[in-house]
Amino acid sequence: MHKLSPRQWTVLVLLTLVWGVNWPIMKIGVTGFPPLTFRALCMWLGTPVLALVLVVQRVPFRIGRAHWRELLLLATFNMFFWHGLIIVAVQSLSSGRAAILGYTMPMFSAVLGALVFGDQLAKRAWGGVAAASLGVVLLLWHELSNLSGKPVGVLLALGAASTWALGTQLLRRTKMPVPTLAISFWMAFMTTGVMTVLAVFLERDQWHAPSDATWGSIAFNAVLVFGFAQAAWFYLARSLPPVASTLSVMLIPVLGVFSGAVGLGEVLHWQDWAAVGLMMLSIAAVLWPKRQTVSPARS
Repeated sequence: MHKLSPRQWTVLVLLTLVWGVNWPIMKIGVTGFPPLTFRALCMWLGTPVLALVLVVQRVPFRIGRAHWRELLLLATFNMFFWHGLIIVAVQSLSSGRAAILGYTMPMFSAVLGALVFGDQLAKRAWGGVAAASLGVVLLLWHELSNLSGKPVGVLLALGAASTWALGTQLLRRTKMPVPTLAISFWMAFMTTGVMTVLAVFLERDQWHAPSDATWGSIAFNAVLVFGFAQAAWFYLARSLPPVASTLSVMLIPVLGVFSGAVGLGEVLHWQDWAAVGLMMLSIAAVLWPKRQTVSPARS
């Protein structure tokens, strides 16, 4: 399948930690606070952090006018829908289960890749998709009755996952001769505007001063999620095959479930532990190197 470089492994581990623990942190941030406004504040503070990274690394900001349309398309499916829909879903669902529903993305991505983009997936890759899918089902086992009472939150999370899957496929195939960090910055910049407009029109009557806990959640998202994790994900999505990039992050919802249990007191069941093994199997299916076959020497 695909062998990760040391740099890709480092980015993947850090990304998993940041995004995994962020699910309960987001839940704390939007409890009693308008979610779109929360997201807008995170991005207003986080986008300059990302800009500073480009300046320090001397990455050019410029993107040619010929690529603006494609950039808007990438931002729409990678960020506009995802950030708007998932943050509202987090407010109505438990943090761990919102993470699980959001990370149905690899299954959507595998199906889109095979049926729409003509990807030829190996049996190991399909096995990884199946293991991840079963893990999601197990993690949702004890939540089905609760989720049935919150259909809007479930639909929002699944909508976020499916659009993110399409965005990942599009990002992997982009031919834009532009550094990934620059693409990340401009997508974040545009999304900041979109989230701000939505917050003004939909939540202005709910605005109030954030609590200390909400400010802490905003700071975490601004610096680590938008300043690092968002760009790290786009780097992996653009440098790895689609199925490898998507299934490689399947440990994130597991970490989200367990960090939610520790931080928010969400109850764990045996299905949660079984899902950990399935997610690890899913990751190994696409990232474990293929055995090299040695051809017999010619006489």
